[in-house]
Amino acid sequence: MAIIKYNIFSENIFPDWEISERKYIDRAKKLLKYYLSKPEVYSACALIGHEYNTISFDFLYCDSVKTHEINREYREKDYPADIITFAIFADSEEKFIFDGEINLGEVIIALDKVKEEALKKGKTDEQELSFLISHGILHLLGFDHQTEDEYNFVVNLQNEALEAIGIKYD
Repeated sequence: MAIIKYNIFSENIFPDWEISERKYIDRAKKLLKYYLSKPEVYSACALIGHEYNTISFDFLYCDSVKTHEINREYREKDYPADIITFAIFADSEEKFIFDGEINLGEVIIALDKVKEEALKKGKTDEQELSFLISHGILHLLGFDHQTEDEYNFVVNLQNEALEAIGIKYD
């Protein structure tokens, strides 16, 4: 595989948690590289069969009021979510690649829900946020979890990837 450039953009509009966006962008790059290094992931992801030299996607960090709004407007679901992923490339019939760049889409994470879930699960805020970033990247690559087998595959892969970059989650 050729050398791939990663353009990951991030915006935090949640005033109650000033995360280090650079740190989480770097973490997302490591997770993405890890996933793409796994033959069982790469061979089944939305990137397979396409020529590209750049992968890009966005993170928006917000609150659950915003994810509730987005869920209602775009997904016809009336509840706040901890994470919403718009997998533009994976979900599109037409795989649009411009100047060798694939835009995978956007991951939206409600930081207030991250804190709430971390507390419930006995995790740190950082562990929970890293878990959701990892989860969102898998969705961007085209992985879903509609069945129990798919769910187990995704969660096991996330735990493995997080551990590989030095984060203990499970």
